[in-house]
Amino acid sequence: MIREPFVPTQGIHNFRDYGGWSVSGGGHVRTGLLYRSGQHVGASDADLAAIAELDIRTVIDLRGTSERDRNPCRRIEGFDGEVIFYEGETSSSPPHMDVDAETTTAQYAHQRMIAVYTRMPRNPAMIDMFGRYFRALDEREGASLVHCFAGKDRTGVAAMMLLHALGASEEDQLAEFLRTNAAPTLSVLREQSVPGIEQRLGRKLDEEAIRALLEVHEDYLATYREEVDRDHGSLDAYLEKVIGVDDAMRTRLHARLVA
Repeated sequence: MIREPFVPTQGIHNFRDYGGWSVSGGGHVRTGLLYRSGQHVGASDADLAAIAELDIRTVIDLRGTSERDRNPCRRIEGFDGEVIFYEGETSSSPPHMDVDAETTTAQYAHQRMIAVYTRMPRNPAMIDMFGRYFRALDEREGASLVHCFAGKDRTGVAAMMLLHALGASEEDQLAEFLRTNAAPTLSVLREQSVPGIEQRLGRKLDEEAIRALLEVHEDYLATYREEVDRDHGSLDAYLEKVIGVDDAMRTRLHARLVA
């Protein structure tokens, strides 16, 4: 198991290293190269100073244009790396905020999140961004950061697919996905999310509904995999035929990211 994965932050949710997992054939995903998080709109000066020590040279921002406009991320002063983003919308709204008038109880909140993971494998914008994420990891040197609004749904799927391509077990892919629920910064996401959701709904959410929206659950990821399998037969086939991760890329990624 890897060192403490979470990077202490004050205004960024779920910032962590997602390396360290063992892979088939021996070795582990390198640490210090792969980071994931929620958005950095609330990053403190201390957060930026901590991030500066990580030598992140590539940022893959999975949010759409409206999300970026509403929540511009703070970056390290003088940051000269590349920020990769999508010109357009990657989701109708941040997945955990894709709610309707019924989303006030845990049951309905859970159903809304299942719907998000049902749609995501076929979302053209997300397919494009997942492909660009893999190409960035293949082509660019140094550490990378992948993030969205909350750093748990779109980002969680991206991390899962990379770990799968590198040879991590399905059990460890799920463990990495669920590690979001241990993030010590849930209050940051709550402050960034819940008031807006409740304003849209015109009513309060119950606590279980909030947790269904702000955390992740095993059946969220299982739903994504089931949809991929239904359309393509396997995650490997989806990665190759849809995302563009062929055997040659997997070999290069393994050489760079596994030790």
